[in-house]
Amino acid sequence: MRTNRIRTTRLGALAAIVLLLGTACAAIPTSGAVQKSEITVVTPSDVDVIAAGPSPDDTPQQIVDGFLTASAAGFSDDFERAREYLAGEAKASWEPLSGQVVVGPIRWGPSTSEAQVVGDVPVHARVDGDGQYVEAPPNAIESVTFDLVQDDDEQWRISVAPDGLILQQPDFERTFQSTPLYFLSPDKTFLVPDTRWLPKKNLQTYVVQELLAGPAVWLRDAVTTEIPEGVDLNPEAVLLGPDGVAHVGLSPQVVVTKADRRLLLAQIDESLRQVPGVGSVEVTAVEAGGNAATDGVPLVGDPATLERGTAPSGNVEFLQADRLVYLSRDEVSPVPSVGTLEGLDARSPASNLDGSLRVLLSGPGALVTAPTTDTPATTLYTGTSLAAPSIDRLGWIWTASADDGIVTVKVGSQDVAVQADWLKGRTVRALRVAADGTRIAVVSVGADGVSIDVAGVIRDESGAPQRIGSPIRAGASVVDATEVSWVDESTLGVLGRSTGNVTVHRVPVSGPTTLLPEVAEPTAMAGGTVIYVTTQDGSLRRSVGSTWAPVAGVTGASYPSYPG
Repeated sequence: MRTNRIRTTRLGALAAIVLLLGTACAAIPTSGAVQKSEITVVTPSDVDVIAAGPSPDDTPQQIVDGFLTASAAGFSDDFERAREYLAGEAKASWEPLSGQVVVGPIRWGPSTSEAQVVGDVPVHARVDGDGQYVEAPPNAIESVTFDLVQDDDEQWRISVAPDGLILQQPDFERTFQSTPLYFLSPDKTFLVPDTRWLPKKNLQTYVVQELLAGPAVWLRDAVTTEIPEGVDLNPEAVLLGPDGVAHVGLSPQVVVTKADRRLLLAQIDESLRQVPGVGSVEVTAVEAGGNAATDGVPLVGDPATLERGTAPSGNVEFLQADRLVYLSRDEVSPVPSVGTLEGLDARSPASNLDGSLRVLLSGPGALVTAPTTDTPATTLYTGTSLAAPSIDRLGWIWTASADDGIVTVKVGSQDVAVQADWLKGRTVRALRVAADGTRIAVVSVGADGVSIDVAGVIRDESGAPQRIGSPIRAGASVVDATEVSWVDESTLGVLGRSTGNVTVHRVPVSGPTTLLPEVAEPTAMAGGTVIYVTTQDGSLRRSVGSTWAPVAGVTGASYPSYPG
């Protein structure tokens, strides 16, 4: 939630649509009637929490506890009750929407002064002012300090408080919602999600505000948007009617109408349809200072039909007895046109979506084309300890070596080292490009241990990868990892360890990690609509509910894969 752009909107003009928080160039039609309707600005959410103000003669500790409770419930009263616990300048300067810290129980400790309350906070995650959720490493503890003074009535009040909100995990999840904002791939063929955690109450307004503000910093250079710079909401709320129609007014009209209408509508429509209660979207262009109900021009027509980077749903492939095979209705068959892999020390097969391009590793140090029945394997790149390859939708093959870092290869072209300054001093263990081609997930290891990161892919006009942008860290609770894949457009599947033994983790790009049940001795993973693992004994297992069901009759299986 960008405080530098829309804070005055949120804490001033949007006081009427405050939020709930828990404890701790196409032609535009210029005619057509705009219908007025009675609209209630509501998004389904939990019951509002109403907090009490300070009581006479509260101790400093009671004042701090009361402040945390009142600030957590502050969207019910625009944080007025929480400010009653603050003194002087702090009442005006405290910025509750600058971010959230998601915590466990606070352990209050002794202080050297009666006018100070100090505690140790187990941190689960931090959510910045844009709604980006970054998980904390295991056992993260931070100290929090509140300074207090006595007022003219000798009542304790807080003079210095940390900006933002301190929230227990259940209360954060009860009052904030993970929701995607959709931007465009550079070629404007894919919708690319930018996941944010935004307050549930009046979520539709927050979604459009953040969409207008643009993509997150880590994604900004890899995507584009058809929403012109300088466009604002008019009125300042997205009005959601009882019929499920979200009414969006955009201003100034002269700027809005220069955009490609169908693409603009696609971004807004797809983003708002993720909001509970929204069934359809109506967008109106309004002159600056005009009234949407009387002066607006409806942007009629259908949104552009764009692709989404959904998880692979076809047949899983794997290696078995020097063959590349696939599983269909629990029957194993050789992949057509792929020849024998005998003598290649084959590992980590990869293909593009239609199977017209296939590669694999030959031993640990050679990236080769898959042999056909008529053509032997051809070496594309050699290096040290290569990462399993990934093929993006533009035909670029990605791998990484201990010597050259991340490298891309295109059949018939020279290999290209992709710049990624943040990977200096680190070794890439695994990587996977998202189906939209704009994002890459990377597992790397360095002096600080293993890290799972997601970053934007910056390409030249031809689509050739040039560099990888600054990353956002995901899955910090995973302390060791060897494989990564995309199990949906916003979630990674990671084979690794957080607590206990190695297992598969579901790691959102922005959100808390969850573990799948443990499976005995997993060796490799294929992530898609159905997640598969192979094990030390050569069995193939699929994730079914709370178990890993073995695929009957499959033996000697290794290196499962989906396209991508």
